[in-house]
Amino acid sequence: MAEPARALDQIDVRPAFTAADAAALEARFAGVTTQEMLRALLTGELRGRVAAVSSFGAESAVLLHMIAEVDRDVPVIFTNTQKMFGETLAYRDELAERLGFTDLRVFRPDPRLLRLKDDKGLRWSYDPDGCCDLRKVEPLRRALAPFDAWISGRKGFQAKSRTALPRFEIDEGRLKLNPLADWDKARLDAYFSEHDLPRHPLEAQGYLSIGCAPCTSKVRPGEDPRAGRWRGWDKVECGIHVPETPGEERAF
Repeated sequence: MAEPARALDQIDVRPAFTAADAAALEARFAGVTTQEMLRALLTGELRGRVAAVSSFGAESAVLLHMIAEVDRDVPVIFTNTQKMFGETLAYRDELAERLGFTDLRVFRPDPRLLRLKDDKGLRWSYDPDGCCDLRKVEPLRRALAPFDAWISGRKGFQAKSRTALPRFEIDEGRLKLNPLADWDKARLDAYFSEHDLPRHPLEAQGYLSIGCAPCTSKVRPGEDPRAGRWRGWDKVECGIHVPETPGEERAF
């Protein structure tokens, strides 16, 4: 006999991970190298439950290489906002092929929502938050639906808003890993050289943080690496990484 349907309020909707879990993982892997941490998690409790989210930007190759060294079957999610640089799309294909990933998942904005909210494709010019929500946040939410955890490439040195970035955070019950949280630019560059990884073609032109083409500009000497994002707007994140309270990045 089939099991009777459970009332909605009886269904277990507890999150897969909690803030206490994130804190425990932070303590467990304190002092452990990034590579060792990824190997333990990707072959252990997160196996089959985690995806890597990559912008295939200026420094993405480092983290992707580390993941591929452990498990090339980890799904890699890329949100194509349909406002990307052509160079980024070409770099994505080159890097994913070179590293041997077997499951590259490309998500795009919902065309029905685009017709309703950005029919002329110019929302970025007057409402960048709304544009990011439409073209990046919503597709990523769909992409992450099957997973309990995801891996982000954020680093503390990239901007003042990221200086206290932990390795483990929580968002909507989903564990988020920032394996490179404490890496600086020199360490990243050394890793590129050691493993002969290709650089994003726009980096040499002064694009140190690369997002959508209309909202990305070159970084001037002395600026934060992300200063070229949404220049002229009071905006520092796309909406995937947002504050719980003003001035504080959300545990994500």
